Amino acid sequence: MADPLALGIVLGSGLGPLADRVVVRDTISFADAGLPSSSVQGHAGRFLIGSLGSREVIVMQGRIHLYEGHGAKAVTAGIRWMHDRGVRHVILTNAAGTLNESHAPGTWMMLADHLNLTGTSPLEGGPHFIDMTRVYDEAAAGEFQAVASRLGITLHQGVYAGLRGPQYETPAEIRMLRTLGADAVGMSTVLEAIQARALGMKVTAFSCLTNWAAGMSPELLDHSDVLATGKAAADEMLRLLEEWCGS
Repeated sequence: MADPLALGIVLGSGLGPLADRVVVRDTISFADAGLPSSSVQGHAGRFLIGSLGSREVIVMQGRIHLYEGHGAKAVTAGIRWMHDRGVRHVILTNAAGTLNESHAPGTWMMLADHLNLTGTSPLEGGPHFIDMTRVYDEAAAGEFQAVASRLGITLHQGVYAGLRGPQYETPAEIRMLRTLGADAVGMSTVLEAIQARALGMKVTAFSCLTNWAAGMSPELLDHSDVLATGKAAADEMLRLLEEWCGS
């Protein structure tokens, strides 16, 4: 069963169309919420307050990144904003490159764990020793896996490596990440997950696998391709979320 408390959803690159099915009661821009605006294409920079299926939701349409010149506290301000408004379970989504040859582009991966390789933390400034043994809620993961199976949606599970960006990784860096056990790589999510756990929130996260990581394909990486693949895969995630919200 879905958690009865308020649900927050963060939409990553190219996944803005997921918000189209939300019955919106109110829209608040990042600026009006006291957050920096996002400068990245595919990130609208606003909160949508309303409902998805039978659930009350706050949807964060877009996010702020370290590579835009912001610090870890600014990057995670949206998580704190949603928590202050009653969100106790946050679902994070992102676009990521796949490092796992069995996880093809165009499919989804649910995060089982992560590698924080950003070099920072939103908890800096004090002895905030938060246990990170189980960042991603195992009970919710089991529910989503069951829903995906029922709907015939391929849903991988794996380890996400969060880097600072904005440049994509080199083939040598990808080989390093594979050695470290990463299945996907991106430039977001890990700091938000850390902040959410520090606030006692449940966390679930999904990567839309938009492309093979550097060196795994002869194709060069381009942000427009990331956006296009994210939009094409958004329908599957929408079906998964709507079904889960109604369960």
